[in-house]
Amino acid sequence: MSRPGRAGLMACQLVLPFCLTAQTGAQTATILERLDRLERENRALTEQVHDLQAQLAALRGTPPPAAATEATPAAAPARAPSAAPSPSIQEQLDVQQQRIEEQAQTKVESSQKFPLRIAGMLLFNSFLNSHQSGNVEYPTVAVPPGPAYAGATIRQTVLGLEFNGPRTLLGGTVHGSVYMDFFSGTAPLALTMRLRTGDIQIDWKTRHLLVGVEKPIFNPRDPASLAQVGISPLSGAGNLWLWVPQVSVGQDLSFGWRSGLRARMGVIETQEVAPYDPTTFPVSVERFRPGLEGRFELYHNFDDDRRIELAPGFHQSVTHANGFSIPSQVVSVDWFMNPWRRLEFSGAFFSGQNVANLGTGAINQGYAVLRHVAWAIGSEGGWGQLALHTWPRMDFHFFFGDQQYGTRYLGAGDVTGNIQYGVNLYYRLAPNVILAPEISQLRSRRIGQMVLINNHYDLALAYLF
Repeated sequence: MSRPGRAGLMACQLVLPFCLTAQTGAQTATILERLDRLERENRALTEQVHDLQAQLAALRGTPPPAAATEATPAAAPARAPSAAPSPSIQEQLDVQQQRIEEQAQTKVESSQKFPLRIAGMLLFNSFLNSHQSGNVEYPTVAVPPGPAYAGATIRQTVLGLEFNGPRTLLGGTVHGSVYMDFFSGTAPLALTMRLRTGDIQIDWKTRHLLVGVEKPIFNPRDPASLAQVGISPLSGAGNLWLWVPQVSVGQDLSFGWRSGLRARMGVIETQEVAPYDPTTFPVSVERFRPGLEGRFELYHNFDDDRRIELAPGFHQSVTHANGFSIPSQVVSVDWFMNPWRRLEFSGAFFSGQNVANLGTGAINQGYAVLRHVAWAIGSEGGWGQLALHTWPRMDFHFFFGDQQYGTRYLGAGDVTGNIQYGVNLYYRLAPNVILAPEISQLRSRRIGQMVLINNHYDLALAYLF
């Protein structure tokens, strides 16, 4: 029994080292395989991190960290020979650099580092008037016959600056503008710059504050015309346009997703004028007076392109002349509607007294001082415009305006009313170049005289900035 046991033990001693060696080799191979797989995965993750760091550095415009541009020894076999960014990243960097250089050449920078934009247009007008123009480029009242008047000018060119400022009190945003032209003076080449409008506005979510020089609060709309830019179109024929200093506050109210109310009220500074011609003795007038104005616009949006707006408004002030207080009162309504995308109808109507201080062109019939008594002269009028968008580059505008004066305090030869109508065409030769021919007729009615008629023909070329 001892011999077989001793022989088995010797056999086990001989076989066991081989078995242990085989088992250890298999485990070692498995471990090495796992380590190799982990190393490959780690290398791939490292490459992804490097690529992401390089792309992020390129987008920020800063040099990438060293880890993104220099491969580690372990990652070297898996990377390209060059450590530079991939071609797509390099192309993005080149495009970004080119845009930065272009912006540096063309930008306008304010001293306070806020965005500033040049706006306006270079406007060339060639015109022809019939014999009742009074040698005015675009008359606001027809006069007795004289020579015809024709010419060309760039005096109606408009230059403007628009700005956007930082957030201010209670999170409001600041923006504004200032616009000038060369319409001061009378000679065609008298290019004297003058202020047109300018404002600073602060907008909150539903409230607004504006200070500056703008159209009257109750009448913000204008007809479209490139023939009459120095003063608002249809001045003296239903459009009370005079730009006045003002401070106004606004409040927006929503009646749902598509409807609401925009209310605006403020104090303006009127520009008072002397009594009209029949006054036979010198009158001392306070040139500037405060006034109160308001406008309440109801609107409804049918969709993104179609809407309707209807806005009643008012004006209230008092003219001081020779110790008299003459009321200036106006009630108004203006509108805009486009029930079809290619058709728009806009306009305004007013009724009141002593409206000469709100801008009626060459007609100064606001009040009279007769027999040591001051009388306010009544007036009413309005205008309308039909705009037809026919093709992407072509728009037609048909306009009509009418303004009437009370005759109780007027004398022989005084204007009792103006009617003006016409049509113009806007054709875009380029996105910012407009060719605009216009034809209009002005008819002025005077007490004791026949109706005087002036025909105006205008060809305008505008280059928009």
